[in-house]
Amino acid sequence: QVQLVESGGGLVQVGGSLTLSCTASSSIFSINAMGWYRQAPGKQREVVAVITRGGSTVYAGSVKGRFIISRDNAKNTVHLQMNSLKPEDTAVYYCKAGTIAGDFWGQGTQVTVSS
Repeated sequence: QVQLVESGGGLVQVGGSLTLSCTASSSIFSINAMGWYRQAPGKQREVVAVITRGGSTVYAGSVKGRFIISRDNAKNTVHLQMNSLKPEDTAVYYCKAGTIAGDFWGQGTQVTVSS
């Protein structure tokens, strides 16, 4: 089982930046893929960005060019650097780890972008 702890959320103005971090309780080197997802009020959870064990990345179209996902295997941490934030980026952001034993989720961190 993998435990994930997110941090870095908060309140930011339009156009600002935030960096989210997700630290895993075990080595992320063995995790197939890690991703960031978000859920806005009244909406379904959606994928934001995913990074594989090999370092390949995939982004949702709405964040491509603004967000960057990266991983630090030595620190068992995945980061999501969010730039040029928009009000529609407001949501609870969740970290997910995909393993052969199943998917594991963090508790979420709130990101609020004020206009």
